[in-house]
Amino acid sequence: MARYIMDEMPDIQKTGKRITYPKFARIDNASMKELAKRVGDVSGFSAGDIEGVLLQTAIEMARLMAEGRSVKIDGIGTFTPSLTLGRDKEREEAEGGKHRNAQSIFIKGVNFRVDRTMVRNISERCRLERAPWKRKRSSEKFTPEQRLALAIKYLDEHPFLTVLNYRRLTGLLQTAATNELRQWGHEPDSGIEITGRGAHRVYIKKKTVEEGQ
Repeated sequence: MARYIMDEMPDIQKTGKRITYPKFARIDNASMKELAKRVGDVSGFSAGDIEGVLLQTAIEMARLMAEGRSVKIDGIGTFTPSLTLGRDKEREEAEGGKHRNAQSIFIKGVNFRVDRTMVRNISERCRLERAPWKRKRSSEKFTPEQRLALAIKYLDEHPFLTVLNYRRLTGLLQTAATNELRQWGHEPDSGIEITGRGAHRVYIKKKTVEEGQ
């Protein structure tokens, strides 16, 4: 039996209304050994053989994606590799200008699009009950001033701050953390400024007049 809670969405439009949505109360990781044992229990193959097949499958998937290909596994989903520009590398212009060489481009990650069959199988097997506790709102952990102080302290020790870093520092959700960091970046006295664009946007410590000279 899986448990769920009703969590609150950030009030992006600042209407004063708070909207709730259901989410799993707690997600833990099932190990490969547990998965292999479960498959072994219903397939007749040994758990060790299944684990070996899974490990080799992961290696072959990596090789295929290294060739710039997607890997589709029926009933599970499609895995597609994505690229990014190396840190501190200047972006090339859309027309003309200097081109980046391959050594400055790296694998960013792997995008996953789930197969509808997988979603249907999960839905058919999922039995839910409401958890007896409520999730503490992230905004109750720190005041905005305390969150800004945490960001400044982080930038005293690191060259830049990402939204993920800020989420881990403050406990804010993705949208709330993004919006608040953007707000700090546009406030002259916050001590934080924005650099980069799109997926490469990060936040750095604003230089003082003395530092800029």
